[in-house]
Amino acid sequence: MPAVDTVVECEVAPSFRVRQIEGMFDVPVAQRAARRFVAEVPDARENWRIGAIVGPSGSGKSTVARAAFGPALAVRQPWPKKRAVIDAFGELPIKTITRTLTAVGFSSPPAWLRPYRTLSNGERFRCDLARALLAGGGRVVFDEFTSVVDRTVAQIASAAVAKAVRGGHVACRQFVAISCHYDILDWLGPDWVLDMASGRLARGSLQRPLFRRPAIELELFRCGRQAWPLFAPHHYLSGELHTAAQCYLATWQGRPAAFAALLHSVGHRSWLRVSRLVTRPDFQGVGIGSAVLDAVCRLASESGKRVAITTGHPAMIRHLTASPLWRRRRIRRAGAGKNTHRAYAASQAAARAVASFEYDPDRKNARTGMVGQHA
Repeated sequence: MPAVDTVVECEVAPSFRVRQIEGMFDVPVAQRAARRFVAEVPDARENWRIGAIVGPSGSGKSTVARAAFGPALAVRQPWPKKRAVIDAFGELPIKTITRTLTAVGFSSPPAWLRPYRTLSNGERFRCDLARALLAGGGRVVFDEFTSVVDRTVAQIASAAVAKAVRGGHVACRQFVAISCHYDILDWLGPDWVLDMASGRLARGSLQRPLFRRPAIELELFRCGRQAWPLFAPHHYLSGELHTAAQCYLATWQGRPAAFAALLHSVGHRSWLRVSRLVTRPDFQGVGIGSAVLDAVCRLASESGKRVAITTGHPAMIRHLTASPLWRRRRIRRAGAGKNTHRAYAASQAAARAVASFEYDPDRKNARTGMVGQHA
């Protein structure tokens, strides 16, 4: 296990006030100020996925991380003032960018089209995280992790990045969070933690991590259309909601987290379709939207209805394809129909995939999700 032993030095300019403090408190004046930091850290070549370096400000977290992991320490770059976020990732393929943004819990296409400076603190943090993951290759060390966001965002974002790294949804194979906040540890679930307050290194394993993520227990309510304005700005389609929609609101710890709406299919009273499904930005990245979708459709199925959904969001298509609760009915390319003008079709977003699925709870090994219903 490698040990880090590093000294930070800087020059101290002599002055009259410096001499005064020397005389008042009998503090020796040195020409150079120096601090030494010693700590053990896991070898980067070992089989771990997520680590954390925590401790109070000034305890040497960044210094030790820089000495241990060197160039893997992410360096924040300025964002363009007027360009959309989606245009600030260089020449990377659009699928790689959107997949990474979604993986860290920033999955709102309308927000992708806005400049970084117009986003909330939570959205900015996730953009910084996505950029670091895309630029850092196989190992990323992220300083000031969750330092500028509220604690709900910090917890959800920690769980999202852990899910992304452990699930192989991003190129990063090893991720180290540096933070003065200890409350992220349960949600990040690191394989090792270096606490600079005590100098102690605690280690778990891939099979037995140090921390286990708390359960996210949502409450699901039938609601009216008045809840929709909280979610409309984050939906990638029209902000309008049909007056006949059956609306559902999911909350976590009393805060609105997700919204779903069902509509009867025209001419088919036994069929419902999912017309809206939105998770607010602070709660994206941990599967809340998918769990709410499954719960709402289960309620409809238990009342004798069949439910279908048509979506063009790549992350939702991946979830529905992998889920044992959903059966794919068809998939097509938007703008690729027989009557579509060739120039118009070429202007579409790479002829994006639009897929339709049917909720089928009788499929083998069906699971029910993590949502509790309340009347």
